Amino acid sequence: MTDDKLRVDQELIRELADLLNETGLSEIEIERKGYKVRVARGGVAVTTAPTANPQQVPEASPASSEPEPANHPGTVTSPMVGTAFRSPEPGAEPFVEIGSTVSEGQTIMIVEAMKTMNQIPTPKAGTITAIFVEDGQPVEFGEPLVIVE
Repeated sequence: MTDDKLRVDQELIRELADLLNETGLSEIEIERKGYKVRVARGGVAVTTAPTANPQQVPEASPASSEPEPANHPGTVTSPMVGTAFRSPEPGAEPFVEIGSTVSEGQTIMIVEAMKTMNQIPTPKAGTITAIFVEDGQPVEFGEPLVIVE
């Protein structure tokens, strides 16, 4: 790589760091001009990496008969940005698995945000047909967590 490709936009990094401070987030990542830039708190270094060349990205497969998770009427989404936990404590059995029968209001996951554990209840009774997150995975607001049918 040339020095130009390795040069980091310091103004962009400062803007992202300010955004971290304003929002209370611990990490932020953006993609701009073919590079990803990630800024995180807690002594984690700023990283940049070239993104895939658009010609090298495989095309999306044709639309299947399955609806997108975000459009499915039984999708339970994250109400906040945080870290998803599928069990009440490390090493414990998950709240639910695919095929689990749940009742309305039953806790199906925990999303930790700003050191607060937030229980995520099911909005209706049914069966868990899909789980979209792994234990300890960061989630965004509105990101699909599970589908209850």
